[in-house]
Amino acid sequence: MGNLLSGKKIIVMGVANKRSIAWGCARAMADQGAEIIYTYQNDRLKKSISRLVNDDDHLIECDVASDESIKAAFATIKERFGQVNGLVHAIAYAKKDELSGSILNASREGYALAQDISAYSLLAVSKEAEKQDLLTAPASIVTLTYFGSERAVPNYNVMGVAKAALEANVRYLARDLGEKNVRVNAISAGAVKTLAVTGIKGHSDLLKESQSRTVDGVDVTTTEIGGACAFLMSDMSTGVVGDVIYVDKGVHLI
Repeated sequence: MGNLLSGKKIIVMGVANKRSIAWGCARAMADQGAEIIYTYQNDRLKKSISRLVNDDDHLIECDVASDESIKAAFATIKERFGQVNGLVHAIAYAKKDELSGSILNASREGYALAQDISAYSLLAVSKEAEKQDLLTAPASIVTLTYFGSERAVPNYNVMGVAKAALEANVRYLARDLGEKNVRVNAISAGAVKTLAVTGIKGHSDLLKESQSRTVDGVDVTTTEIGGACAFLMSDMSTGVVGDVIYVDKGVHLI
């Protein structure tokens, strides 16, 4: 166990199961001494995360589609733990039928939903954290994105558009929260077999293609992604602001 994050309290939003990138981030940060506070969307997901975290005090319900839910969750966190040092936003969602075929098949409703949950939610949680003075400076906010924000990845469609918006949010938030000594960055993670990825049509082909494009022919792991997250949460990264850090074993190079 290291001490890079010793004494720090960090919120992780978006752990679904042990394969989640968010779980890899949480484990890496805990290994560096951080105290992790987890949020979950509903009772079904609480059951899943409870298999990994046997401590109800550190599990807080929060549905990012509801401003009231975010407000209540952060108020509970502040009351229970005081100010925190960081927040990991690992939340994204799109309807499964929006993640196949042509982007021309995207519905207005499905497009808006993907934007709301996958992109606007970063603004929503950052806004509420600032309003409640939840983050103690220097603080760090990290979100997760993917290369489909820059390239037209087969079937990624509305999620790719949402991730592009998310990355723009990172830049604007970094500008406006910087004066409060809160830095905001994103990790562009390589394709990993997670619950989210399995919702994309042809995800097996996507994973194989991604592996073939890594520099060493080996998939990136959630542990490696988590290591980058731990760095961005640490005081060693105070000069990294408004950036997208690639942790994909070089897939984006080709």
